Amino acid sequence: MKHTLTDPPKLTRAQQAVLDLLRDVSQAIAAQDLFMMLRQTRSIGLATVYRSLETLKTRGLVKCVTGQPGEALYSLVGQDVHHLKCLSCDQSVQLENCPLSGVTQELQTTQQFKIYYHTLDFFGVCPDCQRSQQ
Repeated sequence: MKHTLTDPPKLTRAQQAVLDLLRDVSQAIAAQDLFMMLRQTRSIGLATVYRSLETLKTRGLVKCVTGQPGEALYSLVGQDVHHLKCLSCDQSVQLENCPLSGVTQELQTTQQFKIYYHTLDFFGVCPDCQRSQQ
């Protein structure tokens, strides 16, 4: 059966369980941690969790960002959040507005590319660390 944009394919029980759990957690989470949490209430394999995350990601429901040290972290797609991150003290300051909102709209129009989300973090040294380094 072919699906249209108005008729998205149904989620499997595993995909729905992953989605429900992501709704309950307050921050991005690693697949291994999701797996351990899901195992407390249901019988599910790690490969199933990874497949479910991949499917949810390609449907634009889940996003994957790279945490430290290079670990994939998953969360629900929502408002894009951007940060200034200090490499010295690990302080992270959330930016009020997205500096790329116009670019996102332009790319969707000019490239006919449906954008689900984007990530943007700036890395450097915060004012306090700059003062302490002088």
